[in-house]
Amino acid sequence: MEKIIATLISSLILTSPVMADPEIKGWKTYDSMGCMLLGECTDDVQQVRSISDIQKYYHSSNYSVISSEFNSILRSLDRVGVKVFLADEKYFPSGQRGVYHTVTNNFFLNTNFMHEQGVLMIVMRHEGWHAAQDCMAGTIDNSMIAIILPEEEIPVIWRVMAERTYPESAVPWEAEAGWAGRTDDVTAKALEACAKGSMWTEYEPTPMTREWLIENGFIE
Repeated sequence: MEKIIATLISSLILTSPVMADPEIKGWKTYDSMGCMLLGECTDDVQQVRSISDIQKYYHSSNYSVISSEFNSILRSLDRVGVKVFLADEKYFPSGQRGVYHTVTNNFFLNTNFMHEQGVLMIVMRHEGWHAAQDCMAGTIDNSMIAIILPEEEIPVIWRVMAERTYPESAVPWEAEAGWAGRTDDVTAKALEACAKGSMWTEYEPTPMTREWLIENGFIE
């Protein structure tokens, strides 16, 4: 079936520090990001529970336009057990705005980019869509993801952009997430379906995904 094992790298926040970060090979590297994803590095990482937590961090920014959609996504993520964190830029490779981790089911936002409400919403939708893809693959608790929509329903431009940015094996998932990141409310709707347990009735699984779901007892 359509799946990616382990971590999808694309574009997000964590917990309050308890002790100093462990020794890592370097900041702004995949090593530092891995430390953050596994919960071993917690300095300058804080959980986001509503748009107000973002607003407190960026006092001069205005998030009024996106607050309703942002909070809707966050509520659904909370219902399925996905936590969102705002994390210092030192944990992210250069230019990376956020990341969803399919193993821990957390995603992290890079503080260097989240002061702009448009960027925040794009990243929130994009990484939230990866969480919905995780749900489509059977359960949020596994490390697999599945595309949600038939590939032909995603405008070609998003596949082209994904091909320029990601490994070939990740293109179908990233093309979907790229489109979702710039489309109002589609991520919120998919995550709400996940939270309600109606993912496979509201979104028809692709043939290969349906085969996987049947073989593993998720649907009949």
